[in-house]
Amino acid sequence: MTQTPAARDLADRAGSIISEVSENGTQPAEYAGAWRPAGSYRFWSRDQRWEWSDEVAELHGYEPGSVVPTMELVLSHKHPDDRDAVVDILSAAVTTGQPFCSRHRIRDTHGRVRHVLVVGDQMCDNNGEIVGSTGYYIDLTESLDETRQEVLDETLPDLVAARSAIDQAKGALMVMYGISSEQAFRVLSWRSQETNTKLRDLAYRLVDAIPEFRGCGVGERTRFDHLLLTLHERPHPS
Repeated sequence: MTQTPAARDLADRAGSIISEVSENGTQPAEYAGAWRPAGSYRFWSRDQRWEWSDEVAELHGYEPGSVVPTMELVLSHKHPDDRDAVVDILSAAVTTGQPFCSRHRIRDTHGRVRHVLVVGDQMCDNNGEIVGSTGYYIDLTESLDETRQEVLDETLPDLVAARSAIDQAKGALMVMYGISSEQAFRVLSWRSQETNTKLRDLAYRLVDAIPEFRGCGVGERTRFDHLLLTLHERPHPS
């Protein structure tokens, strides 16, 4: 079974962020758990079959291998207020075979609400026919613990030279996905880990590719024009 470049990225688990931390003298094993905020999934359209990684199982509150995911099970964990929107997105993805991105909430088996970003891409068979979707979950729940903060503190000094590009890349993700600065950094970190690409290199490439989008739609641009012209009237962020 063949996959698109984005799908193949998901199979290339290498942990580049862990490697960067290790180069600074930190033992990777000590922090490995802190740098695994996401996991992958695969979905076959014909028989509605799901497959998810241990990380995604744990994100939903299950022990790895203890349950076989189904469409009914996956949807049952979506937050009631988000479920209809997720169903629409999944239906469109199955019908058109197009990549998708969904930011929504789930409830795990303990009733805890978690904010996730799910990004999916086409999955093709050996003949190039689209047979389903493959992608990954990213946990956006606001909960950086002390260990993760220590990793950030040790990693960031090496990224000072690339700070501008990283901040620009974070800004692009914040606008596109409607997420916070911290969450945007975690998205970049995840893609860095999955593709075995230095975070700074990933940021440079994203910033370089942004002009290809040729700006946003007229509606969004009009709203931004108004914001830009009235910024001086807005209260200063506390």
